[in-house]
Amino acid sequence: MNSVGEACTELKREYDQCFNRWFAETFLKGERAADPCGQLFRRYQLCVQKAIKEKDIPIEGLEFMGPSKGKTENS
Repeated sequence: MNSVGEACTELKREYDQCFNRWFAETFLKGERAADPCGQLFRRYQLCVQKAIKEKDIPIEGLEFMGPSKGKTENS
């Protein structure tokens, strides 16, 4: 599946491959090593956020892209 932004599709593919490899070869075997794909995810996330802004896609109410508006530290 392609990403929301054409420029992000390759980053998505790289992240998906990294995560799937880690999940199958490490996590499912009971090893709790940190996810080594975090940096790839952050690069992909920034690319998607930029593409959403450029395409003027409304994302009000969606919480998956970052901290929720209106939440406090104690929530």
